[in-house]
Amino acid sequence: MSSRELVVLGTASQVPTSARNHNGYMLLWDDRGFLFDPGEGTQRQMTRAGVSAHRITRILITHFHGDHCLGLPGVLQRISLDGVPHPVTVHYPAASQRFYERLRWASIYHDKATIVPSPVEEAGVQHVDAALRIIAHRLDHTAPTFGYRIEEHDTRAFRPDALEALGLRGASVGELKREGRVTIDDRTITVEEVSEPRRGQSMAFLLDTRMCDAAFTLAQGVDLLVCEATYTDSESREARNHGHLTAREAGEIAAQCGVETLVLTHFSRRYRDTATHEAEAAESFGGRIIAATDMLRVPMPARAARPASRTARRDR
Repeated sequence: MSSRELVVLGTASQVPTSARNHNGYMLLWDDRGFLFDPGEGTQRQMTRAGVSAHRITRILITHFHGDHCLGLPGVLQRISLDGVPHPVTVHYPAASQRFYERLRWASIYHDKATIVPSPVEEAGVQHVDAALRIIAHRLDHTAPTFGYRIEEHDTRAFRPDALEALGLRGASVGELKREGRVTIDDRTITVEEVSEPRRGQSMAFLLDTRMCDAAFTLAQGVDLLVCEATYTDSESREARNHGHLTAREAGEIAAQCGVETLVLTHFSRRYRDTATHEAEAAESFGGRIIAATDMLRVPMPARAARPASRTARRDR
């Protein structure tokens, strides 16, 4: 199993079907687990997928429509029941604080977990540590909504041939990695001499929204874009009225932002299959397109050989 992968727990929109659960997406990232939009039934879907509550380190909620949050009480109670030892941070729109509180204490249970609320007040960086940052931007929906981006810091990767040529090995390489330089036989060698830039991996999560600048900002250059495609072109007016994207629009975002892999999801119950969604997205986006199904696992794409720049560009 990949150490970085997306586990799709649910792909329905407002109404679940016999084949599609309410939303739920678990991004497994090394020793971290980011649970996005736990809709109704997420706890059971996690069990089906073999994903333990112990894997959850952060929960990120875009907005408080039911298909994106009704599973939160069950997930939080499971975290307590299973004795998850580490704190779990919950990101959500600050404007909907009352809904978070209702779901946080929706029923009686032995609440012994450390749950850390982190309401999103404004767009920008919501968390940063030595490995990565989490960014949120306000989307254009019918309720207060934020999309999220997780991006790993750019680093440098050692070139084995350069290390060998200079006779660097063992403790000397460790010192070079820690200090950025090492002195061997009166010669100082810098990390830049024996390494090359290594672009950090990134993903973006866009549910629910109309076309807006924030969607492009979040998706710019990501390896993996999870994007709603509630409707096809034939319902484009309905999509705009209800604050959603069509599959074609999802493809346009992916194309303009240079995305590596596009995962379409959040499908209206009117569609029995998603072949049309894939075809419409492919009209503008030539990269890898996946129409998500429940229990699908999508490995994070390999780091693409693209510039490390994360500046959004939008051509309309």
